[in-house]
Amino acid sequence: MSDLTHLSLFSGIGGLDLAAELAGFCTVGQCEWADYPHAVLEKHWPDVPKWRDVRTLTKESFYEQTGLQTVTVLSGGFPCQPHSVIGKRLAENDERHLWPEFMRIVRELRPRYVVGENVNGILSTIHESVCTDLEKEGYEVWTFCIPAHAVGAHHERYRVCILGIAPGQSGFQADPGTDTAGAQRQARTNSVQQPWNYLPGAYWTVHQPPVCGMDDGVPTWVGGYQRFKQRMQCYGNAVVPQQFFPVFDVIAKIETMEQFHEAVAV
Repeated sequence: MSDLTHLSLFSGIGGLDLAAELAGFCTVGQCEWADYPHAVLEKHWPDVPKWRDVRTLTKESFYEQTGLQTVTVLSGGFPCQPHSVIGKRLAENDERHLWPEFMRIVRELRPRYVVGENVNGILSTIHESVCTDLEKEGYEVWTFCIPAHAVGAHHERYRVCILGIAPGQSGFQADPGTDTAGAQRQARTNSVQQPWNYLPGAYWTVHQPPVCGMDDGVPTWVGGYQRFKQRMQCYGNAVVPQQFFPVFDVIAKIETMEQFHEAVAV
């Protein structure tokens, strides 16, 4: 097993897991509630311990299943429905608001790095409280906003990356403009401007994505409409792995360099 370990929460079909593994991490655990994406994880990561309900993933159960006390990186795309501009944007008042469970696991496992993922809408709902929660536990927090088209995809798909760095981790320079309360914290956005002058759905009515349509419905060889719908929902919720690969890659390089220096010192 790689010394670079990764646990994913709200795993979906494994977009963040693929990004982590491309960077050299070994995924040691996954947690996914929904049946179809869980079946996808079972197919592609059959030997990785899995949890269905995030509330059952505790420090004790994690150790029982993996033999590990913690991980290098804890990642997770906690539910976006409370924050998406397409929904009601109820944030903390939505029953699908599961950031508190994510944060509970951070407190219990104390990973060296936390990689949170969500839609762009979170920047105007709970972004500040998410960062504050991590900072209260001693993590330095950086926020990035990464569009999928910046990594070659044929769609915008902005995704917010909230990166938490444990105290004492070298290789990341502290932001001199951020105080301990996070009062001067700023999200670091990509230089590509996001067009906000369209309504959700209306944009794609005019600008059709480059996906082939099917005049006569969905053929049975791809599983029929129900399977097609499940796949499309999974794609819609997933991240493009290349969006988050640079984050995992930098962490891997820093961790590998630290291990090299430790070995040389011995």
